[in-house]
Amino acid sequence: MVLSLPSRRPAPPPPSLRRLRTAVAVLFGLDGFVFGSWAARVPDVSVATGADHTALGVALLCLSLGALACMQVTGGLCARFGTGRVAALAGVGAAVTAVLPGLAGSVPALCAGLVLFGAATGAVNVAANSVGVQVEARAGRPLLSGLHAAFSGGGLLGALLGGVAAAAMGVAPHLAAVAVVGLAAMAWAGPVLLGGDTGRPVTAATGPAADVVPGRRPTGVLVLLGAVAGATAYGEGALSDWGALHLREQVAAAPALAAAGYAGFSSAMAVGRLAGGRLVLALGERRLLVGGALLAAAGALAAVTTTSLPVALAGFVLVGLGLANVFPLAIARAGALGGPSGVALATTVGYTGLLGGPPVIGFLAEHAGLPAALGTVSLAAVLAAVLVLGVEGEQVRRPVLPAWGWAQPVSFGRRPVAVVLRPVGGVLRPAAARAHLGVCSYVRDLELLELR
Repeated sequence: MVLSLPSRRPAPPPPSLRRLRTAVAVLFGLDGFVFGSWAARVPDVSVATGADHTALGVALLCLSLGALACMQVTGGLCARFGTGRVAALAGVGAAVTAVLPGLAGSVPALCAGLVLFGAATGAVNVAANSVGVQVEARAGRPLLSGLHAAFSGGGLLGALLGGVAAAAMGVAPHLAAVAVVGLAAMAWAGPVLLGGDTGRPVTAATGPAADVVPGRRPTGVLVLLGAVAGATAYGEGALSDWGALHLREQVAAAPALAAAGYAGFSSAMAVGRLAGGRLVLALGERRLLVGGALLAAAGALAAVTTTSLPVALAGFVLVGLGLANVFPLAIARAGALGGPSGVALATTVGYTGLLGGPPVIGFLAEHAGLPAALGTVSLAAVLAAVLVLGVEGEQVRRPVLPAWGWAQPVSFGRRPVAVVLRPVGGVLRPAAARAHLGVCSYVRDLELLELR
């Protein structure tokens, strides 16, 4: 008698690029939606828990600590289990924990809920950016800014609905509805993200460079890129958590109009990110990054020095337009240099500004007033512009074709990117990635350009 072993079922084909891109956009949108919903109800949560500016700043610090604690862990999990799997689980976690701040009746309970909520959103941030870098490399053109537009669009929708909900229902039922919507979105996006892990990774370089053994990460450059992202993310976190309260206290805006401040900021950011790919091709990353940071600085200064509601709202819009592409471009560059671990490192540094900014604002507001505290958003944006100048090259992420040496062309849109390869020990390897700050120089050999 012959025994036949059951044959393994063939693995399902990976999702198409368009389907995977849509799923990643849904994940970004979910992240923005839950964060925007929370931002719109911060004043109500503050009243419900009896938190003053200092206590609310401490609670927001718990949100930051939970997120930052998970970010580096998430990078390792992505490398071990796959970015799609981790992204799907993180999206579900963000949806479930969104309801926790609404259940808090005291400051300690709020702190505990925000730790878990922050941990889930921190995991989503790293996993979503890691999958986004893979999608961008597979498409062969800049896409991460457009994916981040989904985050801004989700934040806009969450803020608008949050403003309406503030006049119609309590915080707990509102955030419970947000959780249900998030779980419904992940019911579709989750399987697609899981299927993305079955595909064969796409490498940017072919030929001699494809056989290079991975080595050290360009740590100095990744930290610098994270600092650029963090300096601008500081403004995003400050406006998301304190913008509505500023409009209520300083310009006597009604709750719905106060929520419209963050909505205008998010909508402007979404528009800027949708145009991000074309702006990169037209202007180059350096001009786009520096110009955007300076525009945001001007908008923030206008928003905190006026008593006019229209002027303040216009300032929020300028901040959104200016900051739109800074964070995604910096993270995309980090992903190109270091893969998921590079995204995790730069994102951790970057989200220090996004998540650490609100508690800093709370501390400053208690001692110097909320307008003065929010004025630091302008200073942080100027700092970001200065840090961009610390990255060498006319274009931060799209270096020009060198006059000497051998270059492997990699297509991004209609214009090629030159990845310079130099012989090291008889083996062609990508050129060193370099950043400089004053007289200091951080140089790390980039053993493998990991556009996956």
